[in-house]
Amino acid sequence: MDGAETLDNSYASKLKVVTEGEWAGWNFYPGGDPFEDLAGPFYCRIDDEGRRVCAFRAEHKHMNGGMFMHGGCVMTFADFSLFWIAREAIEGGSSVTATFNGEFVGSCGVGDLVECTGEVVKAGRSMVFVRGIIANASAGGEPMMSFSSVLKKITRRV
Repeated sequence: MDGAETLDNSYASKLKVVTEGEWAGWNFYPGGDPFEDLAGPFYCRIDDEGRRVCAFRAEHKHMNGGMFMHGGCVMTFADFSLFWIAREAIEGGSSVTATFNGEFVGSCGVGDLVECTGEVVKAGRSMVFVRGIIANASAGGEPMMSFSSVLKKITRRV
């Protein structure tokens, strides 16, 4: 996710609301990012407390050989989530992940609900600092990863 807001065919312009099923009321970005479409689906929303939350249901395709969630999947979800968490700070422009630091502290299995919450630590003119926690909501919110990242605001060449 690059947070682009200025192009008519940008990632952000593809935001849709789910109207049925388990994810009714959540948002997603079909066709926004080919890799995230393949790795997800990932969902996002603003909860009743005003927090930005992302989530997805762990599937067999998300597992490693030991049948725990693959670290690459966790990191991909964290990257998706940090752009949702920072959405207001990057609105009106594009940005890219400049740095990403993560600590794996737990995992999950097939069928588990995985959630991410976080916050913008600081939003500057050209960089946005974000941190978050990914947790296994099916295991009472047991942490899976803590992460921090810096998003670099960029000017797109058209």
